[in-house]
Amino acid sequence: MPLVKTSLALSLLATAGVTATVVLPVTAESGQTAPASTARLLGTVTAVSGDTITLKSDAGVVATITVNDATRIVRAEPGQKDLSSATAIHVQDLAVGDRVLVRATPGSAENTYTAQAVIAMKKGDIAQKQQQESEDWQKRGVGGIVKSVDTSAGTLVVAAGSKTFTIHTTPKTIVRRYAPDSVKFDDAKASTLDQIKPGDQLRARGERNADGTEVNADEIIAGSFRNIAATVVNVNAAGQTLTVNDLITKKHVVVRFTPDSQLHKLAPEMAQAIAGRLKGGANGAGEHQASANAQPPAGNGGGMGAGRAGGQRGDLSQMLQRAPVVQLTELHPGDAVMIVSTEGTSDTATAITLLAGVEPMLQASTTASQSLFSSSWSLGGGGDAAAAQQ
Repeated sequence: MPLVKTSLALSLLATAGVTATVVLPVTAESGQTAPASTARLLGTVTAVSGDTITLKSDAGVVATITVNDATRIVRAEPGQKDLSSATAIHVQDLAVGDRVLVRATPGSAENTYTAQAVIAMKKGDIAQKQQQESEDWQKRGVGGIVKSVDTSAGTLVVAAGSKTFTIHTTPKTIVRRYAPDSVKFDDAKASTLDQIKPGDQLRARGERNADGTEVNADEIIAGSFRNIAATVVNVNAAGQTLTVNDLITKKHVVVRFTPDSQLHKLAPEMAQAIAGRLKGGANGAGEHQASANAQPPAGNGGGMGAGRAGGQRGDLSQMLQRAPVVQLTELHPGDAVMIVSTEGTSDTATAITLLAGVEPMLQASTTASQSLFSSSWSLGGGGDAAAAQQ
């Protein structure tokens, strides 16, 4: 019976936040599929010894994979759509940190396999691709709070401060959505326009029109996040949690902090200036005063920022990045904080960004402070694909 080639399209989600689609050819007899016993493993190389690869999957499972003379090993570039330009390599060419997709036969022992084919993406190639994508997000990215979605027209309206963007999509636009319990780009799932709702945080990259108010999006990533204005009730530095009293619901919330959580504190004069803007209701009066000396930091790393609010580089999102970093141990009961977190539950959440030193802002207007903060915070850390502020 003649042999034919079928294809299995898989997405290699690199730990650095780069998404590269490759095609793994599967050879089978005509009218048949690959054997059910064939396993497909995706993860990061943690060790290479002789003809054995140790692989840690994205779910944390460690597998031992043996290669032999019949194993096909190729190196693919991030972003490569198929294997037409992949190059053959040897197992000795693999290194710790490389991403691999393996088609293998399960062994007799648990989590042991014999590889039939290995597709590898080198750690250095992934880092280079991530840097290129980060620069592209900075150059062509916009973002903010979703105000409306028109699925029939394929458009979204997004507000960042006083500026509004219209995002145009096509069937080719890549849409992803953050998981409800994670702020990592790696955990974002393929999504559709109809899953984006008003109030979501969104960032898009693509070509803009002359005045920057319209974007033809190549890629969109969105998510629903929680905005908490609160006072500190208890600090558990050992457990990396903070119990706060939500000023809106009047209920206690236990907020968990991870290595990806960002903690900043506004300088008193900056907080006072923003509070003056909130009290006056003027467009930018206090905020512009506060941002007069706030130059944007160079090389802001991954994050989903709101972009240029009102066309000003010195907007609140820039200030947050420049504000001094604080530790959980520096917070005390009674301190006022604003927190952006995952959706979590009614009494628990995982912090993305915490901003302390906000007493004057909350005294001026709790709701206005929340609105300003929610459209200006930056989702960063953990290998997010979106880059920082414009």
